[in-house]
Amino acid sequence: MNSKMNLLIVGSIIAVFAIMIVPNDAIAEIDQNNINVRQINDKMSLEITTVTMTVPENNKLPWGKVWGSSSEVVERYPVIIQFYKENEAVHVAQVDTKGDGSYEYKFRARTVDHNTGESKDIFYGDYTVKIFKVIPNTNPTV
Repeated sequence: MNSKMNLLIVGSIIAVFAIMIVPNDAIAEIDQNNINVRQINDKMSLEITTVTMTVPENNKLPWGKVWGSSSEVVERYPVIIQFYKENEAVHVAQVDTKGDGSYEYKFRARTVDHNTGESKDIFYGDYTVKIFKVIPNTNPTV
């Protein structure tokens, strides 16, 4: 039993190193013109950031990640992340911010069919990603 566990651990370590060696071509770009702020009330506003994410069809990595930070966020309000492909919502996530205002969301970009052993792309092509954050109003005239 102990040798099976050792073999599993060694195999897992090798798999992690193999995944780290493969280059990732997924690209997300942000343009400052794609950040909109909408006032919710006199104390807070909703900041909407729109980015484009491109995942190549020959992607070998199983995970993707959306992360960011904000110098100011309203506590107890999560970050909402929406993925759209051709204007159709395909995935939605909600993540909490850390004490420094940063956030991170990991998602499966590839999976393996355990019956056939074949890899299947979950995400491929171009996506529009919208990130919603609740921020405090800093300007009373917003």
